[in-house]
Amino acid sequence: MKIIKRDGTIVDFDADKIRTAIQKANGEVNGREKISKEKIEEIIKYIKDLNKSRMLVEDIQDIIEQKLMEYQKYNLAKAYITYRYTRELIRKANTTDQSIKELIEGESDYWNSENSNKNAKVVTTQRDYLAGITSTDITRRFLLPEDIVKAHDNGIIHFHDADYFAQNALHNCELINLDDMLQNGTVINGVMIEKPHRFITAATIATQIILAVTSSSYGGATVSLTHLAPFARASYEKYYEKYKERNLKEADCKKFAKQDMKKEIADGVQTFNYQVNSMTNTNGQAPFLSVAMYLGETDEYKEELAMIIEEFLNQRILGFKNEKGVYITPAFPKLLYVLEEDNIHENSKYWYLTELAAKCTAKRMVPDYISEKVMKELKKNEMGDGECYPCMGCRSFLTPDRTMSKGNIAKAKNYVEGKGKYYGRFNQGVVTINLPDVALTADKNMDLFWEIFEDRLELCHKALKLRHNRLARATSNVAPILWQHGALARLDKDESIHELLHNGYSTISLGYAGLYECVKYMTGHSHTDNGKGKEFALKVMQRMNDKCKEWKEEENIDYSVYGTPIESTTYKFAKCLRDRFGVVKGITDRDYITNSYHVPVFEEIDAFSKLKLESEFQMLSPGGAISYIETPNLQNNLESVIQVIKFIYDNIMYAELNTKSDYCQECGFDGEILIDDNMEWYCPNCGNRNHDTLNVARRTCGYIGSNFWNRGRTQEIKERVIHLDNKDLEE
Repeated sequence: MKIIKRDGTIVDFDADKIRTAIQKANGEVNGREKISKEKIEEIIKYIKDLNKSRMLVEDIQDIIEQKLMEYQKYNLAKAYITYRYTRELIRKANTTDQSIKELIEGESDYWNSENSNKNAKVVTTQRDYLAGITSTDITRRFLLPEDIVKAHDNGIIHFHDADYFAQNALHNCELINLDDMLQNGTVINGVMIEKPHRFITAATIATQIILAVTSSSYGGATVSLTHLAPFARASYEKYYEKYKERNLKEADCKKFAKQDMKKEIADGVQTFNYQVNSMTNTNGQAPFLSVAMYLGETDEYKEELAMIIEEFLNQRILGFKNEKGVYITPAFPKLLYVLEEDNIHENSKYWYLTELAAKCTAKRMVPDYISEKVMKELKKNEMGDGECYPCMGCRSFLTPDRTMSKGNIAKAKNYVEGKGKYYGRFNQGVVTINLPDVALTADKNMDLFWEIFEDRLELCHKALKLRHNRLARATSNVAPILWQHGALARLDKDESIHELLHNGYSTISLGYAGLYECVKYMTGHSHTDNGKGKEFALKVMQRMNDKCKEWKEEENIDYSVYGTPIESTTYKFAKCLRDRFGVVKGITDRDYITNSYHVPVFEEIDAFSKLKLESEFQMLSPGGAISYIETPNLQNNLESVIQVIKFIYDNIMYAELNTKSDYCQECGFDGEILIDDNMEWYCPNCGNRNHDTLNVARRTCGYIGSNFWNRGRTQEIKERVIHLDNKDLEE
């Protein structure tokens, strides 16, 4: 028999717990009021003889009280009720002690693998986790209604980032308005930062801004290199004037000034990369930063921007040195390379940058690719014009700007009337629906599926409104760098951020996970079949979009469908499904479920078919989506990388290539670190299994992770099939 505990977890029936509880109550009464061991065993036998497959712990306790009353042990029953009530008070009074103990002592597999970009053994990360445990406890006991907490615990939905929810001022992710902050100045920790006059200064200030912004939010942040390009021009002009004053020839002045500018760009980019990877924000980690490379964002400074992009790519190809002095693949910053007419053809002016990007992808897994062509087809503003812009963090795409007719509600100093605005916008948070749970609960009854789906979506809606309403209480004072000094707005002191949560200025995300398992269970087909499975999958996706549209029209809040990057939650959802429905072959028999709309990692499919198929689902995931292909080592096969890049440009908005770039510090092996059948990582050359001396980088949920993963995600990584064949090269 299985017992369902108060927190939703399921454990085996343990008769000793009943014996212990009654014996403790026995100790509170005298003489004839005590109950014999034989009677205790009768109660246990009675419960077992009910032959229930599952029981709630509360029901068992009710039975014990009833039996004690039948035995006329009234004082004992009262003592047992008092004991039960006291235990309940203890549970409600403090639910954090055990979690804190496990975290501090390093005893918990959960904390040690909760986030592959965080090292739970270091004090800065522990400090963030300690605050998060407290926040989660407060959130569960005081801020969320019981139905949301139970649904979260049972894996029916996932209320993301509860560890930051207790503070009403924290949002998810953003596009930093770096242009406004650099051109018009900002304030950090009460210190005025004026407009810089050189590239290297601008690059350094940018990293300080990034640190301050990501310390005031909890998701991914993105900056654009376009906003640094004017300062490269300023450096050039300073160098030119220096040589002009020395009465050099005009041609020499330009030549030497350009050489000095290129050297300063190299130094500035190196400073930027060192800063971003060595800084620790208040979240106990390096900033979750993405850097956009979009030539189409500027005409005036395109040459300088191209030089900056080139330097970023060259330095990433080289990599960063680990503690042994060996160049390895860093996790951050994530690079976003926009494909456009100026760089996608061999005769394009900036084709050399795309070739460099391909080399970088083959070596270091970045950049990821955004197709300007496809994006402009999908993302049209209120004027009907297609627009291209980077995502916030790894995959969060804003909806097209609907605020153009509302004016400059953020009071940005670089606002241009009549032009779409993306930098300075943000996401309010995410709640994710577990699609396989809907399917398994409906038990293949299609009518029942849609009824349950409707109820679960409204449950997500209720949880999302809680997120929105809590953030709506914030004023600009809570995070001046965000709301007063240009990162997201330039509001007055004490001014509410409420208006920025409406009118399409920010988004709020309905996440989803496990589309494949949902479709497979309900139809018997994969959603990749171009038939019954795909048809049902598209209907599921459309229903979520219809609900977001309905909520948006009713509340003027920009709800959007979002393919959730469920890094640790994939394991949690899988365990909850197995606890609730047992082992269902092909559905719950793995320790993970499939991310968002993706083709399952174990399904054989070629790279181009996968990207083409998933492009249809990206269209129905407007709030956030990314597709990927798994590849072998392509460093000697850049033509294949180029072929994929060109395919992305014509067919899909946003995609990436997952290569392998690992290193063993014990033997110097530079290749792919493997996973055995027990989900343990090991060096294939020397057998080393020590995580401290293995440098492993894998893409998980959009970002590159480098601190290892929980069992579910590790199994998912192990089962990934290759989508791009490299056999021709080997032959």
